[in-house]
Amino acid sequence: MAPVQKSISPRAWAELFLLSLIWGGSFLSVHVALEEIGPLTAVAHRTGWAMLILWAYVIIRRLDIPKDPVVWFGFLGMGLLNNVIPFSLMAWGQLHIETGLTSILNASTAIFGVIAAALFFADEQLTPRKAIGVSVGFFGVCTAIGLGAFKDFDIRSLGQLAVIGGTISYALAGVWARKRLGHLRPQVAAAGMLTGASLITLPVAWVIEGPISLDLHLQTWGAISYYAIVATAVAYMLYYRVLGMVGSGNLMLVTLGVAPVAIILGALVLGEALPLNAYAGFALLACGLVILDGRTFKALQHRAGRA
Repeated sequence: MAPVQKSISPRAWAELFLLSLIWGGSFLSVHVALEEIGPLTAVAHRTGWAMLILWAYVIIRRLDIPKDPVVWFGFLGMGLLNNVIPFSLMAWGQLHIETGLTSILNASTAIFGVIAAALFFADEQLTPRKAIGVSVGFFGVCTAIGLGAFKDFDIRSLGQLAVIGGTISYALAGVWARKRLGHLRPQVAAAGMLTGASLITLPVAWVIEGPISLDLHLQTWGAISYYAIVATAVAYMLYYRVLGMVGSGNLMLVTLGVAPVAIILGALVLGEALPLNAYAGFALLACGLVILDGRTFKALQHRAGRA
């Protein structure tokens, strides 16, 4: 039997909107940081500072810290799939495409998440409605990228594909989390995940981009503080709070709110102007997510039944 979708209270709507604002602003802050530091160093800062904050929270709340090596292996894998790979690919992609377009392509995470779940879990079958939603969403991704990107392949095309690669990694992370970390407290799982990510990003960034310097411009530190503390550590805690209030199905609505925020900030602060196909692609992606959500169809069926 399909799970009952929770209703959304005014307070939950407010926190969903806040989470959309926070994550929407992360694309701009990453762009600012990349003006001085490399993408791998930017990711190392993000995972490292967020890790310290979340472990401080775990210790203050006296939450149980796992000691099983198998769990810590799970943290390492989750950190790789949910932080290292997607953060790095998207940061590198932002060197070559607009922040707004990055956020639009990032919205495809839910589409690939449905596909990954259907491939790995028997109880997450691809129903006809989900198949339609995935198809529409995938067509939206192709529209946002543009057919010209496949015809005249260049560094911009590669940047877009890097972002898509990050969303696929996010989708696989959802599978990994369910298989390996589903029994843990969310805050502990997030802290452990960021620890696993930091164990990878710190040495890799050091080797590839050089020693990680703390002597940075004030605006760079401001950007790092935002995307590491607010958009990662605080956002993870808010994410799990909202998840408990509205359920995973409703939480998909955050994806629809993030891209408009990033697009507006990119236009106002960076003077970005996206091509029309990017907006058309986002509209199709949004339609795909609405179809996956399912409530619109249920409402129409209910009205038809009453007619």
